[in-house]
Amino acid sequence: MALVRHDPWTFVTRLQGDINRAFRDWAPEDNAADSAATADWVPAADVEEYVDRFELFVDLPGVARDDVEITLEHGVLTIAGERKHEQRAEQLSHYRRERAYGRFYRRFILPDTVNVEDVKAKERGGVLAITIPKQPAAQPRRIQIVT
Repeated sequence: MALVRHDPWTFVTRLQGDINRAFRDWAPEDNAADSAATADWVPAADVEEYVDRFELFVDLPGVARDDVEITLEHGVLTIAGERKHEQRAEQLSHYRRERAYGRFYRRFILPDTVNVEDVKAKERGGVLAITIPKQPAAQPRRIQIVT
């Protein structure tokens, strides 16, 4: 006897994915990638704040660098892309799929204190690491009275 993990939300999750794909297919091309509502999945992310910077780590295993787009506009950092479905042998009789495929989309609102000119991103081992430096704090300046 084999044990099978029961997930009561499988049907709802599958239905939501089908609805998202249907809306993505009907959406105009210029807006198709601009909405989290049309995303097939959402990658997990960690955000860390330090004195001089923010560090953002996004799990994107199996996603090619060319399939990820990072933009920073009006204080909003957007990460969008696609994990392409791997083609398997045609004679596959059974399968179980737990990994998500398709378009993904994440947005992060950044505070005004960040230095948008020096944002850096690198990928290592399926994790996208984005470093967002803060602007140097304005130091109070002593003004001398001249006679």
